[in-house]
Amino acid sequence: MAIPSDRILRAAVRWLELLPHSSPARCRALFTTHTDYSDITPTQYELAYVWLREAGLLRDPERSRSVELRVFSAAMSSSPAAWFADADILVREPSELPADALRVADLLGFSAEEAHGEIVAMWGKVDLERRQQVGAAGELALVKLLAKYVPARVDHVAAVSDGHGYDIAVHTAPLATHLEVKSTLRRGRLTIHLSRHEFETMRRDAQWLLVAVRLTSELVPAAIATVPSDWISANVPVDHTISGRWEACRLEAPPEVLQPGIPALAGIPADNCSALLTGEIRWPG
Repeated sequence: MAIPSDRILRAAVRWLELLPHSSPARCRALFTTHTDYSDITPTQYELAYVWLREAGLLRDPERSRSVELRVFSAAMSSSPAAWFADADILVREPSELPADALRVADLLGFSAEEAHGEIVAMWGKVDLERRQQVGAAGELALVKLLAKYVPARVDHVAAVSDGHGYDIAVHTAPLATHLEVKSTLRRGRLTIHLSRHEFETMRRDAQWLLVAVRLTSELVPAAIATVPSDWISANVPVDHTISGRWEACRLEAPPEVLQPGIPALAGIPADNCSALLTGEIRWPG
Protein backbone atom coordinates (compact mmCIF):
# COMPACT_ATOMS: atom_id res chain seq x y z
CA MET A 1 0.00 0.00 0.00
CA ALA A 2 1.55 3.27 -1.16
CA ILE A 3 1.85 6.32 1.08
CA PRO A 4 -1.32 8.39 0.55
CA SER A 5 -1.24 11.81 -1.06
CA ASP A 6 -0.95 14.97 1.03
CA ARG A 7 -4.67 15.74 0.87
CA ILE A 8 -5.67 12.24 1.90
CA LEU A 9 -3.26 12.39 4.84
CA ARG A 10 -4.73 15.74 5.91
CA ALA A 11 -8.21 14.26 5.55
CA ALA A 12 -7.14 11.29 7.69
CA VAL A 13 -6.01 13.65 10.44
CA ARG A 14 -9.38 15.42 10.37
CA TRP A 15 -11.26 12.13 10.59
CA LEU A 16 -9.28 11.09 13.65
CA GLU A 17 -9.77 14.48 15.29
CA LEU A 18 -13.56 14.38 14.84
CA LEU A 19 -14.47 10.70 15.23
CA PRO A 20 -14.03 10.52 19.03
CA HIS A 21 -16.80 13.13 19.31
CA SER A 22 -18.97 12.55 16.23
CA SER A 23 -20.39 9.69 14.19
CA PRO A 24 -19.02 8.99 10.69
CA ALA A 25 -22.26 10.35 9.23
CA ARG A 26 -21.92 13.60 11.19
CA CYS A 27 -18.28 13.91 10.09
CA ARG A 28 -19.27 13.46 6.45
CA ALA A 29 -21.90 16.15 6.80
CA LEU A 30 -19.32 18.56 8.21
CA PHE A 31 -16.84 17.74 5.47
CA THR A 32 -19.37 18.44 2.72
CA THR A 33 -21.07 21.53 4.16
CA HIS A 34 -18.60 23.42 6.34
CA THR A 35 -16.26 25.84 4.60
CA ASP A 36 -13.39 24.99 6.96
CA TYR A 37 -13.23 21.54 5.35
CA SER A 38 -13.91 22.47 1.72
CA ASP A 39 -10.25 22.39 0.64
CA ILE A 40 -10.54 18.60 0.37
CA THR A 41 -13.12 16.87 -1.82
CA PRO A 42 -15.71 14.39 -0.50
CA THR A 43 -14.03 11.68 -2.56
CA GLN A 44 -10.70 12.36 -0.88
CA TYR A 45 -12.35 12.22 2.55
CA GLU A 46 -13.81 8.83 1.65
CA LEU A 47 -10.46 7.58 0.40
CA ALA A 48 -8.91 8.73 3.67
CA TYR A 49 -11.58 6.86 5.65
CA VAL A 50 -10.90 3.67 3.70
CA TRP A 51 -7.16 4.08 4.28
CA LEU A 52 -7.70 4.60 8.01
CA ARG A 53 -9.76 1.42 8.17
CA GLU A 54 -7.18 -0.60 6.22
CA ALA A 55 -4.37 0.79 8.38
CA GLY A 56 -6.23 -0.17 11.55
CA LEU A 57 -6.47 3.38 12.85
CA LEU A 58 -10.25 3.36 13.23
CA ARG A 59 -9.80 0.81 16.01
CA ASP A 60 -6.44 2.16 17.16
CA PRO A 61 -6.24 1.92 20.97
CA GLU A 62 -3.32 4.35 21.19
CA ARG A 63 -5.48 7.40 21.81
CA SER A 64 -2.79 8.81 24.10
CA ARG A 65 -0.58 9.46 21.07
CA SER A 66 -1.25 12.49 18.92
CA VAL A 67 -3.37 12.10 15.81
CA GLU A 68 -0.50 13.31 13.64
CA LEU A 69 1.91 10.77 15.11
CA ARG A 70 -0.53 7.91 14.56
CA VAL A 71 -1.07 8.95 10.94
CA PHE A 72 2.69 9.27 10.37
CA SER A 73 3.36 5.82 11.81
CA ALA A 74 0.61 4.25 9.72
CA ALA A 75 1.83 5.96 6.55
CA MET A 76 5.39 4.75 7.09
CA SER A 77 4.51 1.20 8.11
CA SER A 78 2.13 0.78 5.17
CA SER A 79 4.71 2.01 2.68
CA PRO A 80 6.23 -0.54 0.27
CA ALA A 81 9.51 1.40 0.36
CA ALA A 82 12.47 -0.98 0.43
CA TRP A 83 14.49 1.23 2.77
CA PHE A 84 12.34 0.54 5.85
CA ALA A 85 13.49 -3.09 6.23
CA ASP A 86 17.09 -1.85 6.61
CA ALA A 87 16.31 1.42 8.36
CA ASP A 88 18.74 0.57 11.16
CA ILE A 89 21.59 0.86 8.64
CA LEU A 90 20.21 3.22 5.99
CA VAL A 91 18.63 5.79 8.32
CA ARG A 92 21.00 6.16 11.26
CA GLU A 93 20.37 9.88 11.72
CA PRO A 94 17.72 12.45 10.72
CA SER A 95 19.76 13.72 7.77
CA GLU A 96 19.47 10.27 6.16
CA LEU A 97 15.66 10.19 6.14
CA PRO A 98 14.29 9.41 2.66
CA ALA A 99 12.26 12.01 0.80
CA ASP A 100 8.94 10.23 1.32
CA ALA A 101 9.38 10.20 5.10
CA LEU A 102 10.42 13.86 5.13
CA ARG A 103 7.39 14.79 3.01
CA VAL A 104 4.95 13.16 5.41
CA ALA A 105 6.73 14.55 8.46
CA ASP A 106 6.65 18.08 7.07
CA LEU A 107 2.98 17.78 6.15
CA LEU A 108 2.08 16.63 9.66
CA GLY A 109 4.22 19.23 11.39
CA PHE A 110 7.13 17.06 12.58
CA SER A 111 10.79 17.93 12.60
CA ALA A 112 13.25 15.53 10.98
CA GLU A 113 14.47 14.59 14.47
CA GLU A 114 10.95 13.68 15.63
CA ALA A 115 10.29 11.70 12.46
CA HIS A 116 13.58 9.84 12.82
CA GLY A 117 12.79 8.94 16.43
CA GLU A 118 9.42 7.52 15.44
CA ILE A 119 10.89 5.50 12.58
CA VAL A 120 13.54 4.05 14.89
CA ALA A 121 10.82 3.00 17.35
CA MET A 122 8.62 1.58 14.59
CA TRP A 123 11.49 -0.35 13.01
CA GLY A 124 12.45 -1.84 16.36
CA LYS A 125 8.92 -3.09 16.98
CA VAL A 126 8.48 -4.49 13.47
CA ASP A 127 11.96 -6.04 13.51
CA LEU A 128 11.32 -7.79 16.84
CA GLU A 129 8.02 -9.24 15.63
CA ARG A 130 9.62 -10.36 12.36
CA ARG A 131 12.61 -11.90 14.13
CA GLN A 132 10.36 -13.88 16.45
CA GLN A 133 8.31 -15.24 13.56
CA VAL A 134 11.30 -16.00 11.34
CA GLY A 135 13.30 -17.41 14.24
CA ALA A 136 10.60 -19.89 15.18
CA ALA A 137 10.16 -20.93 11.54
CA GLY A 138 13.90 -21.45 11.09
CA GLU A 139 14.18 -23.61 14.18
CA LEU A 140 11.28 -25.81 13.12
CA ALA A 141 12.61 -26.15 9.59
CA LEU A 142 16.04 -27.24 10.85
CA VAL A 143 14.53 -29.69 13.35
CA LYS A 144 12.56 -31.32 10.52
CA LEU A 145 15.61 -31.55 8.25
CA LEU A 146 17.76 -33.07 10.98
CA ALA A 147 15.07 -35.54 12.02
CA LYS A 148 14.61 -36.62 8.41
CA TYR A 149 18.22 -36.96 7.31
CA VAL A 150 20.41 -37.47 10.39
CA PRO A 151 20.27 -40.87 12.15
CA ALA A 152 20.29 -39.42 15.65
CA ARG A 153 17.79 -38.24 18.23
CA VAL A 154 16.91 -34.61 17.66
CA ASP A 155 15.46 -32.58 20.52
CA HIS A 156 14.00 -29.12 20.00
CA VAL A 157 14.92 -27.99 23.51
CA ALA A 158 13.99 -24.34 22.91
CA ALA A 159 10.37 -25.43 22.51
CA VAL A 160 10.46 -26.41 26.18
CA SER A 161 12.82 -23.85 27.71
CA ASP A 162 14.95 -20.87 26.69
CA GLY A 163 17.40 -21.57 29.48
CA HIS A 164 19.70 -23.98 27.66
CA GLY A 165 21.61 -21.38 25.68
CA TYR A 166 20.92 -23.27 22.46
CA ASP A 167 17.85 -24.40 20.51
CA ILE A 168 18.42 -27.94 19.23
CA ALA A 169 20.31 -30.94 20.62
CA VAL A 170 21.45 -33.61 18.15
CA HIS A 171 22.36 -36.69 20.17
CA THR A 172 25.34 -38.25 18.43
CA ALA A 173 27.90 -40.59 19.97
CA PRO A 174 29.71 -39.91 22.18
CA LEU A 175 28.44 -36.35 22.75
CA ALA A 176 25.42 -34.33 21.70
CA THR A 177 25.83 -31.38 19.33
CA HIS A 178 24.10 -28.23 20.54
CA LEU A 179 22.80 -25.88 17.85
CA GLU A 180 21.87 -22.26 18.40
CA VAL A 181 19.76 -21.27 15.38
CA LYS A 182 19.62 -17.80 13.86
CA SER A 183 17.29 -17.33 10.90
CA THR A 184 16.89 -14.65 8.25
CA LEU A 185 14.89 -13.86 5.14
CA ARG A 186 17.62 -11.66 3.70
CA ARG A 187 20.00 -12.76 0.99
CA GLY A 188 22.60 -10.04 1.34
CA ARG A 189 22.75 -9.55 5.08
CA LEU A 190 23.05 -11.91 8.05
CA THR A 191 22.28 -10.10 11.29
CA ILE A 192 22.80 -12.16 14.44
CA HIS A 193 21.22 -11.11 17.72
CA LEU A 194 23.20 -12.89 20.41
CA SER A 195 22.41 -12.90 24.12
CA ARG A 196 25.09 -12.98 26.79
CA HIS A 197 23.69 -16.31 27.97
CA GLU A 198 24.12 -17.80 24.49
CA PHE A 199 27.66 -16.44 24.31
CA GLU A 200 28.62 -17.80 27.73
CA THR A 201 27.14 -21.17 26.75
CA MET A 202 29.34 -21.13 23.64
CA ARG A 203 32.43 -20.42 25.74
CA ARG A 204 31.95 -23.34 28.11
CA ASP A 205 30.30 -25.86 25.74
CA ALA A 206 32.65 -27.28 23.11
CA GLN A 207 29.67 -28.87 21.34
CA TRP A 208 27.87 -25.54 20.85
CA LEU A 209 27.43 -24.28 17.28
CA LEU A 210 25.71 -21.26 15.81
CA VAL A 211 23.80 -22.30 12.71
CA ALA A 212 22.29 -19.73 10.33
CA VAL A 213 19.20 -20.64 8.33
CA ARG A 214 18.09 -18.53 5.38
CA LEU A 215 14.41 -18.83 4.63
CA THR A 216 12.45 -17.84 1.57
CA SER A 217 9.49 -15.48 1.86
CA GLU A 218 7.36 -18.63 2.22
CA LEU A 219 9.52 -19.61 5.25
CA VAL A 220 11.09 -22.54 3.40
CA PRO A 221 14.82 -23.15 4.06
CA ALA A 222 17.01 -22.03 1.16
CA ALA A 223 20.48 -22.30 2.72
CA ILE A 224 22.19 -23.32 5.95
CA ALA A 225 25.60 -22.27 7.23
CA THR A 226 27.67 -22.44 10.41
CA VAL A 227 29.13 -19.29 11.95
CA PRO A 228 32.56 -20.09 13.48
CA SER A 229 32.73 -19.63 17.24
CA ASP A 230 36.15 -17.97 17.02
CA TRP A 231 34.68 -15.30 14.73
CA ILE A 232 31.88 -14.70 17.24
CA SER A 233 34.38 -14.40 20.11
CA ALA A 234 36.45 -11.90 18.13
CA ASN A 235 33.47 -9.66 17.37
CA VAL A 236 31.33 -9.52 20.51
CA PRO A 237 31.68 -6.48 22.79
CA VAL A 238 34.21 -6.45 25.62
CA ASP A 239 33.40 -5.67 29.25
CA HIS A 240 36.00 -3.06 30.19
CA THR A 241 35.18 -2.80 33.90
CA ILE A 242 33.11 -4.62 36.50
CA SER A 243 30.73 -1.64 36.44
CA GLY A 244 29.46 -2.43 32.95
CA ARG A 245 28.43 -5.67 31.28
CA TRP A 246 26.83 -6.31 27.91
CA GLU A 247 23.75 -8.55 27.94
CA ALA A 248 22.95 -8.71 24.22
CA CYS A 249 24.63 -7.67 21.01
CA ARG A 250 24.05 -7.56 17.28
CA LEU A 251 26.61 -9.01 14.89
CA GLU A 252 26.76 -8.63 11.11
CA ALA A 253 28.34 -11.80 9.75
CA PRO A 254 30.02 -11.36 6.34
CA PRO A 255 29.45 -14.13 3.79
CA GLU A 256 33.13 -15.08 3.67
CA VAL A 257 33.19 -16.31 7.28
CA LEU A 258 30.23 -18.67 6.87
CA GLN A 259 30.89 -22.39 6.62
CA PRO A 260 28.33 -24.03 4.29
CA GLY A 261 26.01 -26.54 5.93
CA ILE A 262 26.84 -28.00 9.34
CA PRO A 263 30.38 -29.42 9.07
CA ALA A 264 30.24 -30.77 12.64
CA LEU A 265 27.67 -33.33 11.51
CA ALA A 266 29.66 -34.43 8.46
CA GLY A 267 30.96 -37.54 10.20
CA ILE A 268 27.50 -38.90 10.89
CA PRO A 269 26.49 -41.49 8.28
CA ALA A 270 23.42 -40.34 6.43
CA ASP A 271 21.99 -41.70 3.21
CA ASN A 272 20.92 -39.14 0.62
CA CYS A 273 21.45 -36.30 3.09
CA SER A 274 19.93 -32.94 2.28
CA ALA A 275 22.21 -30.64 0.29
CA LEU A 276 21.23 -27.92 2.76
CA LEU A 277 22.86 -29.80 5.63
CA THR A 278 25.95 -30.89 3.70
CA GLY A 279 26.60 -27.40 2.39
CA GLU A 280 26.32 -28.32 -1.27
CA ILE A 281 23.88 -25.44 -1.47
CA ARG A 282 26.02 -22.42 -0.73
CA TRP A 283 24.88 -19.41 1.23
CA PRO A 284 22.55 -17.61 0.58
CA GLY A 285 20.99 -20.30 -1.62
